[in-house]
Amino acid sequence: MFFPVHPGSVICFMQSMIINPIIFAVIMDFNTVAVAFALTLFAGLSTGIGGLITFFVNRKNTWFLSLSLGFSAGVMIYVSFIDIFPKALDSLAVSLPEKTASIITTLSFFGGILLIGIIDRLVPSVENPHEIKFIGDNGKKNSSLMRMGFFTALAIAIHNFPEGIATFTASLNNLSTGIVIAIAIAIHNIPEGIAISVPVYYATGSKKKALKYSFFSGLSEPLGAIIGYLLLLPFLNDITFGIVFGIVSGIMIFISFDELLPASKEYGEHHISIYGLILGMAVMATSLLIIN
Repeated sequence: MFFPVHPGSVICFMQSMIINPIIFAVIMDFNTVAVAFALTLFAGLSTGIGGLITFFVNRKNTWFLSLSLGFSAGVMIYVSFIDIFPKALDSLAVSLPEKTASIITTLSFFGGILLIGIIDRLVPSVENPHEIKFIGDNGKKNSSLMRMGFFTALAIAIHNFPEGIATFTASLNNLSTGIVIAIAIAIHNIPEGIAISVPVYYATGSKKKALKYSFFSGLSEPLGAIIGYLLLLPFLNDITFGIVFGIVSGIMIFISFDELLPASKEYGEHHISIYGLILGMAVMATSLLIIN
């Protein structure tokens, strides 16, 4: 038996078949972007955690900073060599011959080292966020301390900007990798928050102001994510992600060996630094096993 169908019903059915998948894809894309941005925001604002921790730790006791810096180095070294570098190679190998992918991955790795090395050299040593200097016990509220805190926050913001792009783009490509990178950067940002809040607190006597400086310095990471999304989205593909992963792994290795480990040993006993290093590797290894 033939049942007449109203033309309007057919049109509505066709529109639903065509438009709904598009809407669904847009929603899925929005969710992916939202999660990637949330991870980047979490990594950036972890500097505020560092600002909070300083208020609960005796500033005369440097073992905590030594342990934290060694821990951060362990996290970054492990995740760079075990997870990020291999993912860079795998991503490039999707579109390129294996030999070419290996060469580009290696060049990207050392390119990241060169990039962060140049940035580190351009920041004067007095304001370098990794040249951590403990303030004396007199607690004088002077302008030099405030200047140190301000420029430390500014320098860390500059350092964090490319980290935001890296975390965001990595999360768009592979959520598990993005989570790992966000955790590694967050752990790395906590002692940076300490480096900001200590001189500001000693200069002003205000815990709120010390927390505000450490908190706002981390906002450069989500800012980097936004700019990266608006400007780099058309260029994101397997090759781009592979290069970004390679660069990120190089940046993390440079920071670990050039800045975190030396500072960790300087402000604590040698064994505390190594214990922190091993603990960081163990924690990151566990997190990788859980995530993957």
